[in-house]
Amino acid sequence: MAVSEFAAKYGPWALITGASEGTGSAFAHRLVDAGLKVILVARREGPLAALADEIRARGGECVTASVDLSAPDAAERIAAAAGDREVGLLITNAGADANGSMFLDKDLAAWEQLVTMNVNTTMRLAHRFGRAMRERGRGGMILVSSGACYGGLSGISAYCASKAFVLAFAEGLWAELRHHNIDVLTLVLGRTDTPAHRKILEESGQPVPTDMATSEEVAEVGLRQLPHGPIWNWGQTNDVAGMAPNSPDDRRAKILAIEAMSAAYAGKKA
Repeated sequence: MAVSEFAAKYGPWALITGASEGTGSAFAHRLVDAGLKVILVARREGPLAALADEIRARGGECVTASVDLSAPDAAERIAAAAGDREVGLLITNAGADANGSMFLDKDLAAWEQLVTMNVNTTMRLAHRFGRAMRERGRGGMILVSSGACYGGLSGISAYCASKAFVLAFAEGLWAELRHHNIDVLTLVLGRTDTPAHRKILEESGQPVPTDMATSEEVAEVGLRQLPHGPIWNWGQTNDVAGMAPNSPDDRRAKILAIEAMSAAYAGKKA
């Protein structure tokens, strides 16, 4: 998609959560290069301000909002920061599990915060900005996820469950919103070289893998795959199941088949 076409479909503003570093920062730089203005949302003010300075130094326009995405009112605070700006692209990029603990070894409040960030805040942002996209008849959403969405794993049970929600939610949104010229993609990542991931590896005593994806690669591929939702699994073609029980192509075909069956049933019932 040409730069002018991309901006016309997904502009003028993009909103990115988890924007202060790693993949969020990479998304911001690429979107500015594509002619969009960006609303940058993250918890830590220092890195967020530094990124905003970088964006403005390159001639880009941005707005920042320091928001804890695990707070119950996070979506409302983000909406207030966006104001009446026309957000044509929503990227929910935050959501790493920093707990590093078995489920029962951590206070319940920690898991509730994780679920609020990955489930409630994501759903509320999609609802808030998706309605305006539907009214305009254009837009896009990238819900960044993890291969953990495909099954439960020891030590990250709540994280896996929250990412499974993102997977099913994105598929459902794609099925609904594609009829309104709105693209939805869940970008299912493997190991990605971000500061947050390196910190987790360091704290757990694990070596840093040499084959991790870079943040820049993730942003480039995610934006390129956006029109081809609802799923893209990192490093795999859409006809390969790989880490998943079935391939993105198979999952898409199932969604469309059920939709056709439902339409036929409704027609007969009418």
